[in-house]
Amino acid sequence: MTGLIMRSTGSWYEVLLDNEDRIVSCRIVGKLKLERDNITNPVAVGDKVELELENQQQGIINSILPRKNFIARQSPKSRLQIHLIACNIDQAMLITSMREPDLKPGFIDRFLLTTEPQNIPVLIVFNKWDIYTDKNKREFEEIKTIYEQIGYEVIAASSLNNLGIDQLKEKLKNKTTLISGQSGVGKSSLINKLSPGLDLKTSKLSGYSGKGIHTTTFAEMFKLDFDGFIIDTPGIKSLSFNNLSVMDVAHNFREFFEISDKCRFGSNCSHRNEPDCAVKSEIEKGTISEIRYKNYLNVVEEIEAMNYWERNKKF
Repeated sequence: MTGLIMRSTGSWYEVLLDNEDRIVSCRIVGKLKLERDNITNPVAVGDKVELELENQQQGIINSILPRKNFIARQSPKSRLQIHLIACNIDQAMLITSMREPDLKPGFIDRFLLTTEPQNIPVLIVFNKWDIYTDKNKREFEEIKTIYEQIGYEVIAASSLNNLGIDQLKEKLKNKTTLISGQSGVGKSSLINKLSPGLDLKTSKLSGYSGKGIHTTTFAEMFKLDFDGFIIDTPGIKSLSFNNLSVMDVAHNFREFFEISDKCRFGSNCSHRNEPDCAVKSEIEKGTISEIRYKNYLNVVEEIEAMNYWERNKKF
């Protein structure tokens, strides 16, 4: 018997049985926990699994079927381990905003480092359009141009006045979509507008800090009111990549990698101090975004600083 992981709550997994439209609670056999020691969770939402039923409500997961892709984050417990967020997705939808909360510098590019290695298409959604100032709207157009030029789709939306809702529904139809975003950007409100039957819990920004309050505490898959699935994930407050190397980052800024063969050192160029770097040349010409390049430098400098600390820390 096979099924689809809809939700994980620690040692138990809720599995939608194939061809039955019924959910059962399952545990995993011990050997699955030992197969990959660099992954904190052997099974993730979106995984297709083989299982045996113990009764009408419970079962045992015996194996995980091959994954077509996955999205993972560095484990908060160890920089050498990764935590699987979701598997087998068709696309990701990143929800952010220019206001309440403000867009974090580098946030979009950090998220794209989780999808680009798996070639997962990303739709970037700027929510809360109804509260944008004229300055916000100009800044949005600048950002939209940057990301559309390198192949990402960018949409303005508002759950309050229905802006972009029909367009987003079309994007979600017949697909499994991971939905992520900064804490407090109105992710749950937007999902409820797209699929009212889900009735996800929502929350306002913290009045004290002005930061988002998590309304989702774990990844969970839902069937949409129309054909398709979404995977709702906890709001993101920060993304670190100390499990990656500098070259991992360089190869996953897509416009950098596309022209790296023109660098003197080819795909081994880190696009920083090397001579005859094609990426830096294109930045000077204005054909590659200086904002993206600064975000890239911030990530690689953070990685190198953490690696230096790890090498030199004393016990």
